[in-house]
Amino acid sequence: MTSGRLLMPALRWREGEGFSHEEPTIAAALELGVGGFVLFGGTVEDVRSLTKSLRDRAVRPLLIGSDLERGAGQQVRGLAELPPPRALAALGEQSVIRGAGLLTAVEALEVGINWVFAPDADLDIEPQNPIVQTRSFGDDPAKVAECVASWIAGCEVGGALACAKHFPGHGRTRVDSHDTIPVVHASLEELRTHDLVPFAAAIEVGVSSIMTAHVAFPALDPSGTPATRSEPILRMLREEMGFGGLIVSDALTMAGALTGGPGAAAIAAVSAGVDVLLDPSDPAAMAAALDAEAGRNLTLRARLEASIARLESVAAGAETDAGDFVASHDSAPALGDWLLSRPLARGIGPRFSAPLDLVVLDDDLEGKYPPSTRSDILEEELRKSGVALGPGGSRIVVVFAEPRASKGRAGLGEKVKQALRTSVPDARLVIVFGHPRLIDEIPEGPPVLLAWHRQGLMQGAAARWLRERLS
Repeated sequence: MTSGRLLMPALRWREGEGFSHEEPTIAAALELGVGGFVLFGGTVEDVRSLTKSLRDRAVRPLLIGSDLERGAGQQVRGLAELPPPRALAALGEQSVIRGAGLLTAVEALEVGINWVFAPDADLDIEPQNPIVQTRSFGDDPAKVAECVASWIAGCEVGGALACAKHFPGHGRTRVDSHDTIPVVHASLEELRTHDLVPFAAAIEVGVSSIMTAHVAFPALDPSGTPATRSEPILRMLREEMGFGGLIVSDALTMAGALTGGPGAAAIAAVSAGVDVLLDPSDPAAMAAALDAEAGRNLTLRARLEASIARLESVAAGAETDAGDFVASHDSAPALGDWLLSRPLARGIGPRFSAPLDLVVLDDDLEGKYPPSTRSDILEEELRKSGVALGPGGSRIVVVFAEPRASKGRAGLGEKVKQALRTSVPDARLVIVFGHPRLIDEIPEGPPVLLAWHRQGLMQGAAARWLRERLS
């Protein structure tokens, strides 16, 4: 058997090292015959060099994917960052969302990434959800479905494979599947009329792949088995919903997926109907377990053969470069400016006097993973444009709070809340780089500017917004 083909190990870029430290992982993965890799981080030059090398060494078609919900610049430095999906949806223009999908695909292909793990088709309907939030297009099933379909259409026209996630929906969870197995107790009717609607739209528009959630849905599978390992849930996706593309697991390094260990997790996922095992915690152990089980289990062997055939067919037809498309990310900053040109989330826009006294409150420093972007880009952009910073002028309170793995909560932490109580009374403005719901946690007083996400794109837009309002 060549069950290693279903594995898609992760390669992570490091500052100062690039991908060189991943050479042992790469060599072992290619020896296993993996079907591709998932990339995290990197520069344009490093990623382009890596993807070319991987394909040359593999001497077979590879699928190379990455999480690009906020544009190719979410992972690859030098490519376009885009606002988070919830922000794009707030603009109310489907052409913008299609354009976001197209730009993401073209830029990804320019560096050799041909599988885009986006869009997020979850609904943002649970205020305590710690991991979805602005990654979703919103809470209305019909509107989210329209946005999901638009994004996928743009991405697939651009030549990359899109991936709707996390089936059958991660939006109702209150805990993070990186740490445990969430359970969604919604009824079958609720799931059919809400959570499943965006996935049905994705299938209708021809999405190439769908990613499973490490989440249990007793209404769909009374055993409480999480979707990644649930044959009834994935049978519904195939048979009832008519999906014929690739089913890919969410990361198999997450606690919600690894019950019984790596080998058991791989066998359970493939037995349920998963085609591709993403970010396996132990590729060799998973491949060995699948091969051994396939030798004595004809049902699993048939599943493996069907998945390998499906994967190889998709990989053989997948693009490896952008072809005649020419990407231009000049429009990305304009999207950030457009978002901030809308009415303030609270209050009326004031004028400011220099120097600007920035008080930065970073709610993303907790948890085992670092924030996605540093917090001083706003300050850096203001200084570059000649704006004086320091005490004596208008105080601007800046709050960073992104949805992050293992942060463990949706709202602001107690340290930041306490700092807000101290700093807000003398502030001229509060800027929230986070979900609109967080505005309810800001003490009454100064106006609030919603800037959506801590990414460099939105920090730069906020710097321009402030500069234009200096007296």
